[in-house]
Parts: sequence; C-alpha cells; structure tokens
Amino acid sequence: MRLSTSDMADGAQRVMCGGGMLSDIIGWVATLAHWQQLSLLLALAYGGGSVLGAVWICQRLGLTDPRLAGSFNPGFSNVLRLHGAMPAALVLAFDATKGMPALWLGGEIALPAWALGLIGLAVLIGHSLPLWHRGHRGGKAVAAAFGVLLMLAPGVALSCAALWIGLAWRLRTAAIASLVSGLAAPLFSLWLAPEMSGVILVFASLIVVRHALNLRRLSDGSEPRL
Repeated sequence: MRLSTSDMADGAQRVMCGGGMLSDIIGWVATLAHWQQLSLLLALAYGGGSVLGAVWICQRLGLTDPRLAGSFNPGFSNVLRLHGAMPAALVLAFDATKGMPALWLGGEIALPAWALGLIGLAVLIGHSLPLWHRGHRGGKAVAAAFGVLLMLAPGVALSCAALWIGLAWRLRTAAIASLVSGLAAPLFSLWLAPEMSGVILVFASLIVVRHALNLRRLSDGSEPRL
C-alpha cells in the first residue's frame, strides 16, 4: 500500500503535535519542580535569617542582650557599642554568612537572578521579622544584606563595606553609615552588577524602612554613637 503525499504530511503533523504536547508536559513538570525548589530555599533562607547572631552570641558569651541596651538593636553595631570588637566581629560573621547556604544551593540548581534575589530578600526579612525570637524584634538587616550581596554582587558588597567603614570611622554614627551605604548600593549596582540592580534597590528600601527610628533619633540628636 502506497501512502500519498497528503497522508504522509498528516502523519508528520500528528507526530509533531504529539512531540509538542510532550515537550509542553515536560516543561510544566520542570516549572513545577523549579517552584518547589524555590519554595524550599525561601523557607530555608527565612529560617536561617531569623536566627539573630547578636542575640545568640551574646547569650552564649554571658553578655547583655543588645535588645535591652544601647540602641536596642540586635545587630553588629550595637554589640560593638556595648561589648567591644570581638563579640561584634562574631556577630558580623554570623549574620553575614547565615543566608549563604540557601543562596549557594540556589546557584547550584541554576536559579535565575530574580529567584536568587527573592532568596536574599527572604534572608533579610527573616533578620528583620525573625521567627525564632520572642517579640519578633529583629535587626536592621545591614550585616545580613552584606552577606547576601557578597553572594549575588560581590563588587557592590565590597564597595558598600568600604563606604560604611569610612563613614563610621569619620562620623562615629553607625546609622548614618548604614543609611548612606544602603542608598549607595543601587547606584554601585548600575555599574558593577546591572542585572541585580532591581533586586538591590528592594534591599536598600528595606534597610531604609528598618532605620525609621534611627532617622527620628538623628533628627533630634539622640542617636547613640559608636
């Protein structure tokens, strides 16, 4: 039996349609798996971000809870103000690295930049609104943002760190150093990491919002100095 040209064309079209449907199904399954992986990493990032290094380290060193003294902020700069360089360095290292496992895993499974940005944002939200600490009084997310940026845009992270150190040394006020370096981050990103500039703008906005009390204290001259 010989097939006509039209019969062969119809058969080819059916094969192509079947292949296209199979390709669509595979794509849907891959997308679903992608979102499941992202959801797990977001939960890991938020949970890790919720562990406040300042509270955890001060408890283990038998030091005053930074939420009860100084600027009342559970962060690196308040620990530096209250307890000195060594505990503050431990807090900085802890808070800067706690989001790195989730971001590293996201990179290993080749998540796109926007998804890695969401994971980084989950770390900062965890630090600001922690799950694990009584009263949910979180930090300002500056050290956590530094660690996230080291993974996503290291040039921006190092530029902001240099700016923070210079301003803190010159002005002796951590809040000003944090606000200026946070606002500078999106500008640095336009040059150093343009693909992450939108994500970094969101990070900077969160840091500014978290410094609302500091802005009021700066305006009336009551902001604690380093």
